[in-house]
Amino acid sequence: MREEAGPGRTFLRPVLCSAARVLLVLGLVVVTVLGGFWAFQRSIIYQPDPAAPAPVEQVLPGARELVLHTDDGLDLTAWFLPANPRTDRELAVLLAPGNGGNRQGRAGIARELSDRGFAVLLLDYRGFGGNPGNPTEEGLAADAEAAVRALADEGFPPERTIYLGESLGGGVIARLQAEHPPAGIVLRSPFTQLADVASHHYPFLPVGLLRDRFPVTEHLAASAVPVTVIRGTADSVVPTELSEEVARVAGSRGTLVEEVVLEGVDHNDAEMFGAPVADAVVRLAESLG
Repeated sequence: MREEAGPGRTFLRPVLCSAARVLLVLGLVVVTVLGGFWAFQRSIIYQPDPAAPAPVEQVLPGARELVLHTDDGLDLTAWFLPANPRTDRELAVLLAPGNGGNRQGRAGIARELSDRGFAVLLLDYRGFGGNPGNPTEEGLAADAEAAVRALADEGFPPERTIYLGESLGGGVIARLQAEHPPAGIVLRSPFTQLADVASHHYPFLPVGLLRDRFPVTEHLAASAVPVTVIRGTADSVVPTELSEEVARVAGSRGTLVEEVVLEGVDHNDAEMFGAPVADAVVRLAESLG
């Protein structure tokens, strides 16, 4: 005998079908968001100015181009500015930039450093400033290693070089110093790891899926290289608390030389590309003896 459907069952069928459709739509939305994040995350992380800058002699008189040869076969253009002969410290600064712009935008800090007696190499990563390739964590590491070799060819091996990393560049040089220890490192607006910045700006995204990690504190925790940390209290890109934690980790290792706190300064304010940074590099150099 066939059981007759009661009124309760008749009511439940459309409800269950509607719920299933809602779950299906939600599942498709989640899959789409995750897939989009996985596919396009690097376009969020890296925002280069891909255009080649103006000729170096127009932007930074006295500087010249260097070609960096990476292990994976790329030729990258960088700028090298010798130290001012009147203040020459016989030290170089390797400047690893953040995630945007190109080397032309760092000409001012290069001049500040040169005037204080440092030779300066302005690195542009792959995909930045007319350079070939696409930026990734591994790619930027290879670019920085090529810069170290180029500086050595100019007479500045790592032990006579200070690595200066701004923001994302701090992640680049934190890894670089573990493999090629320099005289010292300066981290401007550093983060603990990239996922912590992503969590701050995109709390709804699964930052555990980031392909590029840049684990700054992990590298510093095993380092004996002297460190200066510079942070602005009004940083809207890298929360100042993350930079403060980087300084704490360096301090716990006994490698922190100085923590420079710039009150009311944001991530890309002029102070972050000018005298406060250059003066911090001087103090680090003078602390080395």
